[in-house]
Formats: sequence, structure tokens, C-alpha cells
Amino acid sequence: MNNNLPKVAFVCVHNSCRSQIAEALGKYLASDVFESYSAGTEIKPQINQDAVRLMKEKYGIDMEKTQYSKLLSDIPPVDVVITMGCNVSCPNLPCRHREDWGLSDPTGKGDEEFYKVISAIHLKIEELAKKLHS
Repeated sequence: MNNNLPKVAFVCVHNSCRSQIAEALGKYLASDVFESYSAGTEIKPQINQDAVRLMKEKYGIDMEKTQYSKLLSDIPPVDVVITMGCNVSCPNLPCRHREDWGLSDPTGKGDEEFYKVISAIHLKIEELAKKLHS
């Protein structure tokens, strides 16, 4: 792992769906540009199973092998904080750059909603990588 890369934290309340997808796609698409972490203010016993299944189908990534639900206090200090679109008070972490991606939580909805969110996260990871790379 390159310690000079900026560290990016993807945060939402439960750290079981959107932020986990973002961590997985950050590692998959941009590990040469930034280090990806995800965390929440509360944790769930397991990652959202629809997210796990669809990420396996679409990218061949098994999030359960490499990731688990973590609290903000479980991750190292970060340079960038990306909130997923918390409609409650967003977790606050000190950082140099912060943005909110405003993504609605697909939990409990159909695969189509999940795919929309996964695709949106994919595009936003690529945009973030361009920003951080320049």
C-alpha cells in the first residue's frame, strides 16, 4: 500500500450498503489514486446481501471477503470524506475535502434501484479519481 496516496472515507449511517459499495469500487477502480475506507455511525452485523450479490455479479468483487461494517473510530485519519446522502445528521470527520453524493439508500428495493446506485457510485469514483489525480 502506498502511504503517500490520499485516504478517502465513504460514510453513511449504517456502513452496510452505499458506503461499502463505494469502498469496494474505490479499491477496484482507483487504488492507484487513493486508498478507500468506509465507515458509519452505527454498524450492521453484515453487509447488505443484495449489494454483495450484485457487486459479485457485476464486478466479480466479493465484498464479504475484504470488507465489514465499521465505525468511524475504526478507520485511520483521512484526507477526503464522502458522505453518501445522509438524510439524518451526517457523521463528521476532520478532513481536507468533503462532498456529499446525495445517493438514496436502495436497501429493501429491487435490483434495478441497486444497479442505479452502483452505476452512480462507479461514475462518481471515476470523477473523484480525476480530481485527486490532478
